[in-house]
Amino acid sequence: MKLDKPKPVVQTSEVTYFALNNELNRPVNNKIPLEKDAEAVRAFFLEHVNPNTVFFYTLDEKLDYLVEHDYLETVFLSKYSREFIKDLMQQTYNKKFRFRSFMSAFKFYRQYAMRTNDGERYLERYEDRIVFNALFLADGNEQLAITLADEMINQRYQPATPTFLNAGRKRRGELVSCFLIQVTDDMNSIGRAINSALQLSRIGGGVGVNLSNIRAAGDPIKKIENASSGVVPIMKLLEDSFSYSNQLGQRNGAGAVYLNVFHPDIVSFLSTKKENADEKIRVKTLSLGLVVPDKFYELTKRDDVMYLFSPYDVERIYGKPFAYIDITKEYDNLVNNKNIRKSKIRARDLENEISKLQQESGYPYVINIDTANRSNPINGTITMSNLCSEILQVQEPSIINDDQSYEVMGTDISCNLGSTNIVNMMDSPNLEQSIDAAVRALTYVTDHSNIEAVPTVRNGNAKAHTIGLGAMGLHTFLALNKMHYGSPESIEFTDLYFRLLNYYTLKASHQLAKERNKTFDGFEQSTYATGEYFDSYINETVTFKHEQVADIFESRGIQIPQPEDWAVLKEAIQQDGLYHQYRLAVAPTGSISYVNETSASLHPITRLIEERQEKKTGKTYYPAPRLSNETLPYYTSAYELDMRKVIDVYAAAQRHIDQGMSLTLFMRSDLPLGLYEWKDGRTSKMTTRDLNILRHYAWNKGIKSIYYVRTFTDDEEEIGSNACASCSI
Repeated sequence: MKLDKPKPVVQTSEVTYFALNNELNRPVNNKIPLEKDAEAVRAFFLEHVNPNTVFFYTLDEKLDYLVEHDYLETVFLSKYSREFIKDLMQQTYNKKFRFRSFMSAFKFYRQYAMRTNDGERYLERYEDRIVFNALFLADGNEQLAITLADEMINQRYQPATPTFLNAGRKRRGELVSCFLIQVTDDMNSIGRAINSALQLSRIGGGVGVNLSNIRAAGDPIKKIENASSGVVPIMKLLEDSFSYSNQLGQRNGAGAVYLNVFHPDIVSFLSTKKENADEKIRVKTLSLGLVVPDKFYELTKRDDVMYLFSPYDVERIYGKPFAYIDITKEYDNLVNNKNIRKSKIRARDLENEISKLQQESGYPYVINIDTANRSNPINGTITMSNLCSEILQVQEPSIINDDQSYEVMGTDISCNLGSTNIVNMMDSPNLEQSIDAAVRALTYVTDHSNIEAVPTVRNGNAKAHTIGLGAMGLHTFLALNKMHYGSPESIEFTDLYFRLLNYYTLKASHQLAKERNKTFDGFEQSTYATGEYFDSYINETVTFKHEQVADIFESRGIQIPQPEDWAVLKEAIQQDGLYHQYRLAVAPTGSISYVNETSASLHPITRLIEERQEKKTGKTYYPAPRLSNETLPYYTSAYELDMRKVIDVYAAAQRHIDQGMSLTLFMRSDLPLGLYEWKDGRTSKMTTRDLNILRHYAWNKGIKSIYYVRTFTDDEEEIGSNACASCSI
């Protein structure tokens, strides 16, 4: 069936952009009326944006007003001439950018556009926000500002929300909103962590906190037995801290706590998230994450007993915090050590408890910690992750004195994120330049993020210069190129795209190290310095396996780096170093993927027409990006896909990503398992066993982390049935 041609907007008092957008979910003759979304966009600008935007006669008048009324910083503007700024603004306007969907325009003007102090009128267009970001992130470099403006207006590169929202503003928040802090087993560290949670939440940060080092409930304190209360009371304190420090009441803080599965408090830790948990221990808003060593998978596979070890005793004997112990390597030694208190449970009982909770709440996240550390190029230990499970970096513990000063200041983490838009990046006239510009934009963020309130975050950021460049729009790109998500062709494309992203971010980081004569702290002990990191690339000649994939790259003139290219890069990096300790991480990309009119992150779409409940305006509808007669057959919902195919796609990317990815699993409780094509031919509905199998499958595929588990049920409005699910266009 063919798509009907869009009809002109009918301007009447009864018709509004919301009404037009809502017609998307009302099939006409079993067809999705996509033209209504195009009408809604035009109506949105005619009825809302244009009448409510402050008009300026000239660019000089606009810039003067924004500076004089404290909307824009003067520092970043003073690095350029007024003529250059106006020329860049005009060049960007001349691109004639247009939003394709109502949701994209609505999301930008509702969340990102600068408004007057009373919030009633808009002071900037999309192009203005682009230019102010480009000028701010280029830090006075005119050519870089031109390049960044071009990358962003063509939606090849997109800064993360805190950067895109705040860049250039006089009264702004931080450029980053994601942090990781760890806690060691003493009251000074616990107190510091609570204060850090308060401070980071105050500035809009989501915080990951590692509790694995905390002594278990019943462990001694000052040799007094059964004195410790364990991790649950600390979780309650953290949750209260995030709720209290809520950005002047605008939104609650967000936090995630991580615990090693071999910690004795693991069962009570999981119990805090159960719906029927006692209110004294229940956590409602705190997210839970598990740190899972290989040994756990081995024990569950054998249906064996697993021992849980006292962190207090382990640290006392090994001389370092529990999170820094290689449980898989030391497991037998820990079991046989009579000086370490331990308890035991059946591994599969714990595994089933994890799956039950994931079905019920979506939690816990899972970090395959040995997988993360095996592929870690940096000397040190990864112990935890963040609120979205894509940040995996080494940290060093602190030693804190009684007066709260640091005897040894450790290193914690801020997440300096941005994303490539795969659809548009693949059409870049110069892929290397596009990626280099993205790296330089993120480098400005890491260089200028100075979190004074949490010295360990400031210290870690200053030493590591870490960034996290990611990607979004994979499903959209596959649909546009007539590839099914999870097909062999899609896996090959994903592998090649992230191979390129890895190669060119390495080149960019090397160039910055060379320009600045500076490397990240500890470069000399990394596998980049030894050259070991490059061995797999130097030993692998890349040839196309599928003609369709070959045509995608060859038609665009994109060359895949071969062993000789990697050998040259290896030699250069060994000589000059790298500026960034880590470079790549794939975040969920919620809001920014809407603005970029592309599918979120690397996962499949959830529906052909996505339904969102807005607080003040009711429901809005968002068609799958670039939905058409041609792309419709390739837009299979995540809930109708075998999740092993999703894992396969992510595994292809993970090979080339030095950090992690926010991998969400989408499950259905209302369909037979024949959907998943299990080998034993089962036809029962989804069980905990299915999640157990998927976690093992992901671990075997080299996946470092599993973010959230979303379950489709008949009574869950957010992801329930939709009137357009079975329609044609």
